[in-house]
Amino acid sequence: MKVLVIDIGGTNIKVASTDMRVPIKIPSGPTMTAEQMTQDVLAATAGWTYDCVSIGYPGPVVHHRPIAEPHNLGGGWIDFPYEKAFGKPLRFINDAAMQALGGYKGGRMLFLGTGTGLGSAMIFDGVIIPLELAHLPYKKGLTYEQYIGLVGLERRGVKRWRKSVLDIISRLKAAMVCDTVLLGGGNAKMMKSLPNHVILGANTNAIDGGIKLWQDTALDPSGTGPTKQSSTKPTSKT
Repeated sequence: MKVLVIDIGGTNIKVASTDMRVPIKIPSGPTMTAEQMTQDVLAATAGWTYDCVSIGYPGPVVHHRPIAEPHNLGGGWIDFPYEKAFGKPLRFINDAAMQALGGYKGGRMLFLGTGTGLGSAMIFDGVIIPLELAHLPYKKGLTYEQYIGLVGLERRGVKRWRKSVLDIISRLKAAMVCDTVLLGGGNAKMMKSLPNHVILGANTNAIDGGIKLWQDTALDPSGTGPTKQSSTKPTSKT
């Protein structure tokens, strides 16, 4: 089965497939709507062959549908007819959960994605649990995302941003009782001297996770909740 993988971000939409593993980038931003995303992806992938579609979405997902509009994009995402537009079977998953799935090696792992915003997910002994930590209060009336998302990086500079990333990793790892933390997102590469329990995410994690959504026959297709199985084949609460 060949999978088209769409990783929706606040700056770019990354598109790859089972056959085209190096993603192409489509600029997104605050005016990007669901309809425009679909048109742009279909135009960019004209001639590609695929049987189904995985979409990593920057927001909460239930029953393979987004249930809230994204913070860093345009509107129209909740009720858009995605399967009709693509003409293929389709599965939605939170974008952070998709990256976590692609980089998961076992045990209890927290994923933090430092890009335009802040994505978060946890895999707890083989069960994916999408999280929404970005907009929780952190310090001085600001949120986690406002400190270690792109706005925080630009406002505070790289040195102070790195210090905040390490502090937030430490706090959340302790709170979630995790063995390891997978640090991904476009700005993760700016970190230095990471603790032993923090793994720097690979650029391929999101694509690998999108493909795994269809490779895993035990995945709960309804998105009603996680299904426990082996730690090497996590399932998704999407």
